[in-house]
Amino acid sequence: MTMREWLMLYGESHQHPINIVIHKVCVPVIVFTVLGLLWCVPLPTAWRTLLVFNGVGYANLATMAVLLGLVFYSRLSTPITIGMAMLTFTMLLILGLMEKHAVDLLTLSMAAFAIAWVCQFIGHKIEGQQPSFFRDLQFLLIGPAWTLVPLYRRLGISY
Repeated sequence: MTMREWLMLYGESHQHPINIVIHKVCVPVIVFTVLGLLWCVPLPTAWRTLLVFNGVGYANLATMAVLLGLVFYSRLSTPITIGMAMLTFTMLLILGLMEKHAVDLLTLSMAAFAIAWVCQFIGHKIEGQQPSFFRDLQFLLIGPAWTLVPLYRRLGISY
């Protein structure tokens, strides 16, 4: 399936304006919180320090998940891959800053994750459609790409 086909299928269950707004806010929050949760998985210091930037070890499960996600996107669309790389690398940098400033990433990520998912399900209740990932788990990776589409259209970027 092409990226356009994935996005079209995803869009079928995201038509109601309220559900669209909820998803455009909550999907990036969920991505950020999943990365935050993965960031918190303890790894040996020797591993974490294999990739250090600004005094923070970036060799962690969050970075690995981002790289795996980018492999998925690269099979479908170079422009979407670039956009997702920019988005997720920014999220990783923010997580690194938060760690450096001793923010409780685990508690923050768990709370925001739960709130964002509740909002997503409220959006789908309003929409009257089940979430797309109930049909195929790959839609969990399509949702973040879908949030980039309006920006790409405004900028005239083909995806």
